[in-house]
Amino acid sequence: MSEKNDKPNEITIKFGKGLVGEPFTSKSGTELVRIDIPNRDPMDTRPWESFLTTPNRVHENQFGKGVWMKLPEDGTTKLSRSVLQGQDTNGERIWKREYRTVPNTELKSMLEAYKEKNRDSVLSDLSAKKTDTEKATRPTPQKAARHKEPAL
Repeated sequence: MSEKNDKPNEITIKFGKGLVGEPFTSKSGTELVRIDIPNRDPMDTRPWESFLTTPNRVHENQFGKGVWMKLPEDGTTKLSRSVLQGQDTNGERIWKREYRTVPNTELKSMLEAYKEKNRDSVLSDLSAKKTDTEKATRPTPQKAARHKEPAL
């Protein structure tokens, strides 16, 4: 009889390289990297949320354009965001960190929100413009007949 593997379920999160910061060493000596989470709503002008993880968890994909990481499906991740608290007497802004904990499944949907957007690709925009331009510049058969020079 073979034993069943009791390894916990993991989720794979895929996101862009630009969201991963430079690795740094914490005060306790742990190597960490910061990962930013873009706001889903383009009208949301608050600073982005972020979380810290070890660099060996973040892997480059085979094409080199993105990265991926695996996290336990039933785990949670602590997110932080800078929040403006006000101004001091010198007019300097006072920032504070706001923290919250989210399930890793929600974290996956936050980082992969770019997949949900219903936006057209640049190529489809160009092909649509090309057909509009061709229609506008293409002479109709009747116009072409009027512009022909008589044969000698």
